[in-house]
Amino acid sequence: MKRVCVFAGSSTGIDSAYTMAARQLGEAIAAEGWELVYGGSKAGLMGEVANTVLRQGGTVIGVMPTGLFQTEVVHTGLSRFIEVKDMHERKAAMGDLSDAFVALPGGYGTFEELFEVVSWAQLGIHRKPIGLLNVQGYYVPLLQMVDHAVRAGFVRSASRRLLLAADNAQDLLDALKAHPPAQVEPSWQPAAQEFED
Repeated sequence: MKRVCVFAGSSTGIDSAYTMAARQLGEAIAAEGWELVYGGSKAGLMGEVANTVLRQGGTVIGVMPTGLFQTEVVHTGLSRFIEVKDMHERKAAMGDLSDAFVALPGGYGTFEELFEVVSWAQLGIHRKPIGLLNVQGYYVPLLQMVDHAVRAGFVRSASRRLLLAADNAQDLLDALKAHPPAQVEPSWQPAAQEFED
């Protein structure tokens, strides 16, 4: 594994634990010798993880659409900055560059990026591991929603296992290294017994 893509909030949230977790993730990524791929902003948790990797001597690649330069405050001190046309190109480039994905706490944008890569994995577009840094139980409600979708027959059990989660950065990176996602066979009409776990 060479590069990890991190999705994160463009704000730091109201709990300092989120900022601390972003910094710990940056330290762990740099210690592994991995490069960071992220959205290219200097704001929020995005900026915290990027700045930490840079302070540790690591490589950081930012990807941002031209239209967001004012909104997200471009980080000008990155190892490499890739300017793209729009959000679709941004996500495609981040996915192509990365060997794994991690979501820190964040809002709608983070959720959307996370579920897109999960959907891609479910469809067999990639087999890269996906992890949630579950700081202060931030992602517990989301995981409960996914479990509810499994019980309701909308998500396969194998697809549920595409999402790894851990409370601290090093445990999550270890999980990404040890547990690449299971091969999921796409099916538009799953058998009823698939959901009787």
